[in-house]
Amino acid sequence: MGFLNNIFGRKENKKDDVQGFWNWFIKNEQIFFQIVKSGEQIDQNFFSKLSPKIDALRKELYFLTGMYDDETAELVVTPDGVIKNIAFVEQLIASAPSLPRWKFTALKPAIADMEKFKIKMYGFSFDIKDMFFYPIQHKYQPDEVDIVIVHPDYTEENKANIAHGIEIFLDNYIGELNSIIAIDNLNVTSTDLAAEELIPLIKLKDYLIWREKEFVEKYTDLRHNTADDTYIAFEGILENDLPILAIINTTLLDWDGKVSHPWIVTLKISYDGTATNGMPDQETYDLMDRFERELMNNLAADIGFLHIGRETADNLREIYLACKEFRKTSMTIDELIEQYMEKLQIDYSIYKDKYWKSFERFYTQIE
Repeated sequence: MGFLNNIFGRKENKKDDVQGFWNWFIKNEQIFFQIVKSGEQIDQNFFSKLSPKIDALRKELYFLTGMYDDETAELVVTPDGVIKNIAFVEQLIASAPSLPRWKFTALKPAIADMEKFKIKMYGFSFDIKDMFFYPIQHKYQPDEVDIVIVHPDYTEENKANIAHGIEIFLDNYIGELNSIIAIDNLNVTSTDLAAEELIPLIKLKDYLIWREKEFVEKYTDLRHNTADDTYIAFEGILENDLPILAIINTTLLDWDGKVSHPWIVTLKISYDGTATNGMPDQETYDLMDRFERELMNNLAADIGFLHIGRETADNLREIYLACKEFRKTSMTIDELIEQYMEKLQIDYSIYKDKYWKSFERFYTQIE
């Protein structure tokens, strides 16, 4: 595999667009196959044509290509860690045509024989036989999967390059999706600076499987009934002297089952509050409330989605959700954004935060 290409899209997914993309690919697949097989001028002759087509489907998609075997080319489409794009990539590949000379893959897959696999980047070698790991245990956050990778050439000066190389290596070792789901925090260090007993890196996969199984057994069926929850309004003044208003579900912040909903969503709705001291006018306020109600109706608590609250200030409203999973989350939000795209300017992100550390600022206000 090789040839990572960054793609910036300009509109959201439409089924017709996806089908149109694959129809176009079918017409050109023979030429593309020969280009990939030859390994020559792939950027110029393949990626330069592929980029604008995927560019029209989705923002922040990436792809890799190479020969899967002597007679089969592989195209891997990856969100490169952007969680909200995972479901779209999976749907895109699921709708791919069956072509005898092509293998289409969603997200970077794990390599079967890691004993023979190594990466060379930035002048350093990343070989599973030369690297180790150890987990960090957190007394008050026992479900946090915090991993430290030990690389023989690590120094503070080359920390960024070593860390990037390890991230690429792990995508190949355990697969991109597992890297996102199974590891909460990842750090790198040297043998001399290691704080715990070193474990051969080849054992990391088994360790992560065990931790994931333990997590699933504890939290899969855990739900929170929001019927009697309490919401508290917080008011304040920003450094630029504009007002800020937050409405937060304080019952949820005190819930001891937060870890069961580890995926946090932040939706950002931008508006023009120039004439209203940074706050939305009534029409915009009502429209944003309608969007939020539809969001909650589609992502309900009884199926694993919790409404933590929202903040409004300085031409921006942020809505916060905690979720048991991210696929239905992103697909639902994408559909709603498309429905409101002529009325509201909405963007969002999804990230993992098992203990909801993102909302610690509200704990101090509650106290």
